Amino acid sequence: MDGAKEGLMTSLRIMPALVALMTAVGMFKASGALDVLTHFLSPLASVLHLPREVIPLAILRPISGSGAMAIFQDILKSHGADTLIGRVASVMQGSTETTFYTIAVYYGATKVSKTRHTLPSALTGDFVGFIMSAITVQLLFYR
Repeated sequence: MDGAKEGLMTSLRIMPALVALMTAVGMFKASGALDVLTHFLSPLASVLHLPREVIPLAILRPISGSGAMAIFQDILKSHGADTLIGRVASVMQGSTETTFYTIAVYYGATKVSKTRHTLPSALTGDFVGFIMSAITVQLLFYR
């Protein structure tokens, strides 16, 4: 009984952070900012050999798992799973984390308020995952 009570209290404690995160993601997508950011990052993605079509997935993956899954499904419907774009998106989806969500949930549950190096380290890991997704797919399937 104590464990269930503690779990419920933890859920209530982290609920505001989760609601704020989900609201922010919805506003980001609905405002058109995702499209603007995708257009702005296209030259960098080209240099890094990332297909332009996976940029929205790379932007949303650290923020929202459900938002990234919706974009991932759209990519697979539009381009197919056996294309360069589909394969890069698949590897990217499996090799990166929903960083902000994870930090909000776990740090909220443990009452950690000083994240210091967590966010820069986690986002660096995500960035490396994005780049390596494209490189790995190209090495394994297209060379």
